[in-house]
Amino acid sequence: MPASEPTIVASSMGFFSRHRGPWDARPSQLFDLMAELAQAGEAPRVCYLNQAVGDQPTSFTVFYGAFAGTRFRPSHLALYPMPNVEDIRAHLLGQDIIWVGGGSVANLCAVWRAHGLPDILRECWEAGVVLGGVSAGSICWHLGGATDSYGPTLRPFTDGLGWLPYGNGVHYDSEDQRRPLMHRLVADGTLPTSHCTDDGVGLIYRGTRLAEAVADREGVAAYELARAEDGTVRETRIEPRLLPARPA
Repeated sequence: MPASEPTIVASSMGFFSRHRGPWDARPSQLFDLMAELAQAGEAPRVCYLNQAVGDQPTSFTVFYGAFAGTRFRPSHLALYPMPNVEDIRAHLLGQDIIWVGGGSVANLCAVWRAHGLPDILRECWEAGVVLGGVSAGSICWHLGGATDSYGPTLRPFTDGLGWLPYGNGVHYDSEDQRRPLMHRLVADGTLPTSHCTDDGVGLIYRGTRLAEAVADREGVAAYELARAEDGTVRETRIEPRLLPARPA
């Protein structure tokens, strides 16, 4: 059964290192939550989109390795140098979860548009496939956010898909440039009301409504940034629900 309503999970979380080498990871408990939201049953189908790093081969190695031996049935959609599946629409509509990796959100959205992915992904969203992602894979569903797509100094990005009518800030507690730039972009009207996540936090949207925040660790939070009439920005902390840990 698909999700009961269109669902997006926008996060600064996703995988943990197993500390056995640079390509050895395990999925966080966020994937179990997405499978639950998708009403996926015992063998959830999860497809990986990683155009934000140009379909880097090692990213697929990490992804498939992370899900090896789990109940999840992983697949991927590559677009470089050409699609790896004959019917992109059919493949994506056949998933329970679509997960989008981090990297350059500007490149991600541009490549998706070149291949007609926004229309297909929106159809998936409306059909009940749970869409999720980390970093660039979080910002892309929103109007925009702060990005390092253009260089190490963060800059505004305002060309997201815009299905979620907010700005989005990721890695809010771990990268010094993130918080002040998001405040400035909301203050000057470049971005509307925005939702931000510390590392380890995800936002659950049901339709376009922020339903809750979740976390894979203690002491982290989500935040809403809203512009007041006097031009200042009000930052409101959103306490997340702590997700139960998965077996290591």
